[in-house]
Amino acid sequence: MNLTQHAPGGVRVGCDIGGTFTDIVLALPDGRLFVNKTSTTPDNLGQAIVDGLGALIQQAGVAPGDITEIVHGTTTASNTILQKVGAPTGVLTTEGFRDVLEIGRIRTPTMFDLGWSKPEPLATRRWRRGIRERIDAQGRIVTALDAAQLLAETQQLVDEGVSSLAICFLNSYINPAHELAAKALLQQHFPQLLLSVSCEVLPEIKEYERTSTTVVNAYILPAMRTYLARLRDDLTRMGITASLQVMASNGGMMGLASASDKPVFAVASGPAGGVAGAVEIGALGGDADLIVFDMGGTTAKASIIANGQPSLTNEYEFRNGISAPSRFVKGGGYVLKVPAIDIAEVGAGGGSIAWIDAGGLLCVGPESAGAHPGPACYGNGNPHPTVTDANMVLGYLNPKALAGGSLKVSPELSMAAIERDVGRPLGLDLLAAAHGVRQLANVSMARAIRAVTVERGRDPREMSMIAFGGGGPLHAVAVARLLGIRRVIAPIMAGVFCSAGMLSADAEHNFVKAVLRPLADCAPAEMGAIANALADKGYTVLASEGYPPEDASAVLAADLRYLGQSSELTVPLKSARFDAEVVAQLTRDFQAMYQQTFGYSSDEPLELVNLRVAARGRSKHRLDFAHCQVDATALQGETTTRLVSFAAGEAPVMTHVVPRASIGADAQQGPLVIESYDTTIVVPPHCSVRSDAIGNIIIDLEESTQ
Repeated sequence: MNLTQHAPGGVRVGCDIGGTFTDIVLALPDGRLFVNKTSTTPDNLGQAIVDGLGALIQQAGVAPGDITEIVHGTTTASNTILQKVGAPTGVLTTEGFRDVLEIGRIRTPTMFDLGWSKPEPLATRRWRRGIRERIDAQGRIVTALDAAQLLAETQQLVDEGVSSLAICFLNSYINPAHELAAKALLQQHFPQLLLSVSCEVLPEIKEYERTSTTVVNAYILPAMRTYLARLRDDLTRMGITASLQVMASNGGMMGLASASDKPVFAVASGPAGGVAGAVEIGALGGDADLIVFDMGGTTAKASIIANGQPSLTNEYEFRNGISAPSRFVKGGGYVLKVPAIDIAEVGAGGGSIAWIDAGGLLCVGPESAGAHPGPACYGNGNPHPTVTDANMVLGYLNPKALAGGSLKVSPELSMAAIERDVGRPLGLDLLAAAHGVRQLANVSMARAIRAVTVERGRDPREMSMIAFGGGGPLHAVAVARLLGIRRVIAPIMAGVFCSAGMLSADAEHNFVKAVLRPLADCAPAEMGAIANALADKGYTVLASEGYPPEDASAVLAADLRYLGQSSELTVPLKSARFDAEVVAQLTRDFQAMYQQTFGYSSDEPLELVNLRVAARGRSKHRLDFAHCQVDATALQGETTTRLVSFAAGEAPVMTHVVPRASIGADAQQGPLVIESYDTTIVVPPHCSVRSDAIGNIIIDLEESTQ
C-alpha cells in the first residue's frame, strides 16, 4: 500500500496525546468502537500510542494490517514551544527589519502589570540577520538580492549551530521572487538546513505576523518531523501500514507530508478534534449553538459552536496561562496567523498543582503533575496536591482505581497532600481545603468560557454546554452554574471524545492569495482566476492524499476591511464568478458581520485584502455518531454508594454510584455519580439526568439553583 494514500476502508483509529493520558478510539467498519486510555509517556510520546493501540488490537480482535487510517492529534508542536526545546533557529530578513519580533505590535496583554515580561523570541537576536534586498509594496524590485551576503551570513549561522532557518523578506507576500531565489541558493549550498519560507508558510500582509508564524514553523519543524517519522517507524514495526493523518488547528485533517512541512498549522492539534466531534453531536441533537468544554489532565479548553459551525479565527496567540485568540487581549504570546478553531485555554486540569503563593493565597496551576509522577493519589512520588486529589477527597472519584481499574489510586495520599499543603497553611479542614482547590479550578475554567462567549458578544445562558475530556463531565455542572448554563451534555465516549471526534473530521488544506486593492477596483475575471487557481492547488493536494474529485470541495472566502483599516474580517464567498451580483452580496455580508462583531457598521468603501480557499476532502468512512456502538466494557462498572461532599460547609451526602450503561431515557434525580471506563460524570443535587437516543448523557439544572 502507498503509505501516503487515503485508505478506501477498513479499521480506523483516532488518537490524542494529552498531558496525563493518551486516548485512543478504534472504529470497526460495522460501527463498533473500542476505547483505551494509557498514561502518556513524555520521554517518547509515540510509545503510549503503540502501547494503547496494541491493547486495542487484541481487545477488538483485529490484525494490525486491518487498520487503514490513523488520525492523530499531537501535542509535540505545542510542547516544543512551551518547553523551549525547539531547534536552534535563525532568521534571514530584509536589512533593517531584524528586530520585528521584539517590536511586535508594541502592546502588552495587561496595561498596568509592571511584573509582566515579554516572551523571549524563539530566534535569538544574534541569529537574526538582515540581508540586502528590497521589494516595494507594489511588488517592484527596488534592491536586488545580494546573494554573496546571503551565503556569507548563512555560513556564519550554520557555524554557530543553527539548524533551522526562517526566510522572511519584506513584501514577499506580493512578490516572492527574492525569497524563492534565497531558498534555491540555500538548498544548493546548505542542503542540511531545514528551511521555512514565509511566502510558502503565510503569503499575507503584516510583516510581524508573517515573521512570527514562519519562525514558529522553523522552531518546531525538526521536532515535529522527528516525532512523526519515529511514530511512522514504530507503527510499521507493529505491522501497521495505515495512512497517518494529523489533526490541524482548524479542525480538519492534514496528510503526513503537509504536517511535516508546515507543523505551525497543527499547534492546536488535539483540542480541534473534540470540537469537530461536538459539531456532529450538536447536529444530531438539534443543538445549533453549543459551548464546548474540554478538561484534560493539564489544561481546560473552551470554544463555541454557532449556527452549527465551529467558531474560527485566522490568528491566535500561543502562550502560558490563558491562551485565547481574543481581539481585545494581545501581546502576551507567539502570534500564529493560521486558520484555527477559536479555542481559549487555561492551565487548569486534573493534574494542576495547588499551591500557596508568597502572599498566602491559594493558587491552582498552571504547573501540572502531568502523567509522571501524576497526582499524589497515583502513588508515583508526587507530594503536591492536584485538582484530581481534591476530587478524590470530596468523593467524586473511585477510591480504588481509575481508567476502568487499570490505574490504582490511594485516597490517603490525596488527603495527606491536601491537608499538608493547603489545609494547615490556610487553617482549613480537609473538606474545605479540597473545595477551595476545586472551586479555584472551576473559576479558572469559567474564565476560559467567558473568553469565547461574553468577549464575543454571546450570552452563555442561552447555550447548552457539551463537556468531555477526562475531567470535563466531572466539573461541568459546577462550571455551568457559575455561568448560568442550564443544560450539560456528556457525549458518548466523553473521556476520549477528542479521539472520537477526529474520526468524524474531513481533510482540510487552506490557501491564500494577497490582493490588497479596493473592492470596487477588483476585476471580476482576475479575481475569479485567482480563486480558481487556489482551488486547483487544494484539489491537487487532496488528490495526493487519496481524495478523488467527487469527495473534494473548495470553500471560498474573502478578507475584507474598510479602506484604511489595519484588520479585516473573513467573509464566505458563495461563488468564484466574482461578478457584480457576487460583489454586492459580499458587501452586504461584510456589513452584517461587522455589525454583529463591533456593534456598528459604515458605508465607507471596502478593501479586499486576501482571497482564501479551504479545500476539503470528505472521508467515505468518517465516524457516524448516530450509528456507532461503544464496546460494552467501557460503559460498565459497579453499583455502590459512597459519601460525596457537594458543597463547602455542608455535610457529605451518601450518593449512589452507577455505571453509565444504567442511565436510560427516563430522568433520574441527583445526586448521582456515573462511572465509565473513560470518565466520571457528577450529577449534583437539584439536577436531573437521562440518556438520549445516541447514548449521550443529558443533565438538566434546576432554575432555582442559579
